[in-house]
Amino acid sequence: MDAGPPELAGGHRPGGGGVTGAAPRPAPDGLDGLRPPVFAIAYRMLGSVGEAEDVVQETLLRVHLAGERGEPIEFPRAYATKVATRLAIDRLRSARARRETYVGEWLPEPLLTDPPPAGDPVRQAEIADSLSLAFLVLLESLSPEQRAVLLLRDVFDYGYDEIAGVIGTSEANARQLAVRARRQVEERRPRFEVSRERRDALARRFFAAAQEGDLGGLEALLADDVVLRGDGGGKVPALARSVYGRDRVARTLIAWGRVGSRTGGVTLRPTEVNGQPGAVLVDGDGRTFGVIGLDIAGGRVQGISSIVNPDKLGHLGRPVGSLRDVLDRSRGTGDPGR
Repeated sequence: MDAGPPELAGGHRPGGGGVTGAAPRPAPDGLDGLRPPVFAIAYRMLGSVGEAEDVVQETLLRVHLAGERGEPIEFPRAYATKVATRLAIDRLRSARARRETYVGEWLPEPLLTDPPPAGDPVRQAEIADSLSLAFLVLLESLSPEQRAVLLLRDVFDYGYDEIAGVIGTSEANARQLAVRARRQVEERRPRFEVSRERRDALARRFFAAAQEGDLGGLEALLADDVVLRGDGGGKVPALARSVYGRDRVARTLIAWGRVGSRTGGVTLRPTEVNGQPGAVLVDGDGRTFGVIGLDIAGGRVQGISSIVNPDKLGHLGRPVGSLRDVLDRSRGTGDPGR
């Protein structure tokens, strides 16, 4: 189990690319190599960069202390996986209660990922799919144990005997958990465009149409049942509920574009978000006030996620602004000196 598939080491480099974010805290001596695989599991389990980093730090500390106590650890990576998964399960249990009182729709904290090097495009797409915002939202419907089993088995290719040891159950029960988890997510599991070239070209057309106010061009790029989700966390204005359908979503995006054009200085910087096309929204002072992620399949945009909760943007490596300030400026009520 210690060898594991190479993708498991993706952590802060999902699919082989890098991730933009705050610098991780130093690991105990000799344990830095465990950080990427532990983060890869913890982030997919929790959908939170900060909480995943906390799990990484606690896991590495426990591995370090176990070594100091003289405990025989034949496979450090297997040991770290077990510790990290159990810590994440515990955090998920408490997170469920917090998310029940969350204002508006909850979306994961975004990761800005670099494109992976050339290789097997199908496998690269599978890895990116497991990191996508849409997939992480879908995992919220599972119990913490189901989530752990599904990720360890279907994403990281662990055997059921290994998974049973990680979560502290029998192999038969681990298989049952996987069956139930797949049954819950299979019909709604997102399917993404395998061709990176086609996907990125469509994303460029999408953002251009949105910025230019081209309603017809935008509608042509959207699936009939496209969904637009927003997460402001009650901190800034955001969608009260998801918007469904090509016409309603297109008109909402055009309205957003008009606000940005009235404000002046707002820029949209295309990038890769959680392994899929997206963009960072930057205000006139160079502060990030939002991230947009796209789900593309079948030559159409199937889903759009808008994350403007400032609490979910601080790890992206630049000062954080506020959508509220942008809206105030668009109405002429903002303080340009702020």
